Amino acid sequence: MSEKAKNARSRHQLHVLVSLAQLICWSAFGIELHRAIQGNSLSWAYVFEWPILAGYAIYMWKKLLSSDPARPASPAAPTNPSDEIARQRYNDYLRRVHSTEPTSRPQSPAARQPTSTPLTNEGDASVE
Repeated sequence: MSEKAKNARSRHQLHVLVSLAQLICWSAFGIELHRAIQGNSLSWAYVFEWPILAGYAIYMWKKLLSSDPARPASPAAPTNPSDEIARQRYNDYLRRVHSTEPTSRPQSPAARQPTSTPLTNEGDASVE
């Protein structure tokens, strides 16, 4: 099946799904409105909930139709060079820690020296 046919089929399925959602939401709205008028006070909450849910289904339907999966939503934000250096240092540290090569012999905690810079609140290593 070609990409164009798959896209047309998924769009058709989306139309059917949103139509079904609208049918359910507006039917439930009518039922709850009838129950609320008859005196069921809890049904008043559902009277307002079902149209909101129907509106959300329309919103998502439009959003899914307008999105192009082949195109990224937004370009990557430019990064600060010092952030890149810090990230590279931290990644190097992780590679050393998780390497599969066995160490010659374990060191005592007092003899170990830190091999990376400490993390900042943002989660990146601080740059000296």
